Amino acid sequence: MAVPSFLARDRIVARPGFNRWLIPPAALAVHLCIGQAYATSVYKTALVEHFDTSLTAIGVIFSIAIVMLGVSAALFGTWVDRNGPRAAMFTSAVFWVSGFLVGGLGIETGQLWLLYLGYGVLGGIGLGIGYISPVSTLIKWFPDRPGLATGMAIMGFGGGALIASPLSRQLMNYYDPAYDGTAGTVPNGEAVAALFFTLAAVYLVFMMFGAFIIRVPADDWRPHGFDPSSVKKKALVTTESVSANNAIKTPQFWLLWTVLFCNVTAGIGILEQAAPMIQDFFRNGETSTVAAATAAGFVGLLSLFNMGGRFVWSSTSDFIGRKPIYMVYLGVGALLYIGLATIGSTATWLFVLLAAVIISFYGGGFATVPAYLRDLFGTYQVGAIHGRLLTAWSAAGVAGPLIINGVLDTQGTPGQLVAANYRPALFIMVGLLVVGFIANLLVRPVASKWHEPKATSPATARADTERSAVR
Repeated sequence: MAVPSFLARDRIVARPGFNRWLIPPAALAVHLCIGQAYATSVYKTALVEHFDTSLTAIGVIFSIAIVMLGVSAALFGTWVDRNGPRAAMFTSAVFWVSGFLVGGLGIETGQLWLLYLGYGVLGGIGLGIGYISPVSTLIKWFPDRPGLATGMAIMGFGGGALIASPLSRQLMNYYDPAYDGTAGTVPNGEAVAALFFTLAAVYLVFMMFGAFIIRVPADDWRPHGFDPSSVKKKALVTTESVSANNAIKTPQFWLLWTVLFCNVTAGIGILEQAAPMIQDFFRNGETSTVAAATAAGFVGLLSLFNMGGRFVWSSTSDFIGRKPIYMVYLGVGALLYIGLATIGSTATWLFVLLAAVIISFYGGGFATVPAYLRDLFGTYQVGAIHGRLLTAWSAAGVAGPLIINGVLDTQGTPGQLVAANYRPALFIMVGLLVVGFIANLLVRPVASKWHEPKATSPATARADTERSAVR
């Protein structure tokens, strides 16, 4: 599928002397916008009341968005690698903003299916394309520090709620003055609809900014002083190339798929339910000791740790390796979940600390996996491989909220739940993390039979595609 000339990869090849540190701001401009997906819990209760439905029915919106994220990333991954990040970021902005506009219309008119279509389907497509668009580009700009590169690319997605959560609360208060963020007050549906329209305008500006400042390196570019042969000295790291079609035939791909699915399922359930969860854990009768404004602040704090974990833990993996860092994410993460389920309700600070570290591992797992893929399969078509791996996120986006919301719907009524009601779901998450831990232990180097017979690059990839089209 051809793109307009002003979006083409050939138009954004960096000139000699270009400073590669100008690329991370372009990635952040997009990821901070689409990271709003993690702030949906701020207005979740308002949507439940507005549509007079269940937590599960509203949680489906988030699940649809994550499913479409994985599907679109898998389907368009090769297209993104071939056409470059500007075309991908531009396309992502169109879908993401359209999702808010259609979703806002659905809230305004009381049509839940329009919210599913808008924020869920259209927004989810924007999520998927926008998520992978800068990742392979930054890996190519930072071959000497792939963990740092993917951390920079993806930390913005984790930090999106850090901005969106307090901004959403303030905007909803502006559109509905009766909502002041205190316990027991919920914004009306019109305020949430107006919020959606406002975010659409803001995100359009920032995402287009990122799309038009992004650049790709020339095929023969290397960082000053970097020797590509040095990376082969590290365990599980290859300088060979594996195509996306071959990658999905290897056991390593499916082991990493399992690792990502387990890690994401465990974390996404908490993030999607974050604001109500902290209020329920510290409920005294009908009233929670945690105000709605404080709960929104908790969502923002989790976003900070989500973002920080993506950068800190993925950068750490450059020194200790991808496999060892995932042993930390999954093994220590399981112990922290046990702590959250058993002693998390004894003190607010303890609950916040446990949840924050858990979410930092969740974010770190996302940021480290592209570098893990690069180590195992090389840089050739790493964006397409990453896109296909994100189908694990799609599956987790369904499983995580369904587990949490499904358990809670059997435990009682929203607004009257307590810590004990969450324990069955939290122990399910512990089991999942153990499964992921075992899968990570089984990862080995990719067999040579899957390697490409010659060195490849985006340029040769385009040439191969064009030859295939002629044939």
